[in-house]
Amino acid sequence: MAKTPCTKETYDKLVERYTFLKKVERPRVVDEMEEARKQGDLSENAEYHAAKEMLAHIDLEIPKLEDQISNAIIVEFDANSDTVRFGATVTAKNLATKKEVVYQLVSPEGVDPMNGKISFKSPMGSAFMGKKKGEIVEVVTPKGKNRFEIVDFK
Repeated sequence: MAKTPCTKETYDKLVERYTFLKKVERPRVVDEMEEARKQGDLSENAEYHAAKEMLAHIDLEIPKLEDQISNAIIVEFDANSDTVRFGATVTAKNLATKKEVVYQLVSPEGVDPMNGKISFKSPMGSAFMGKKKGEIVEVVTPKGKNRFEIVDFK
């Protein structure tokens, strides 16, 4: 897997999730399986099957997190840059609607659209990368083409 840039915040969240799954959630689910197993016939034991399914999900997520953590490169935003870079918070105006949007460009693992965090690899994120204040960018999304002016970034 290729090295992936991420913010310190995203890296910390990955480590926190990994630690939680390994040290808290997985042992808890294994205990639930053992308790359910003691109830007898496993073929009709809903608690056992639910715990077994949960354990399978956890056992799939743990190696993914291990890969993400081991391949993460923590990148700090360069506040002195004159172009939009990874980690920047970009304010842009949609030229059609005149509405401003604010997005922080993060790694795919740090995406949280409800909190304004988009991937630097997304159509909008990649359109902003390397641009300067005042530049116009065209973004092609599933909803069509949009043009944005970069108002500011920090």
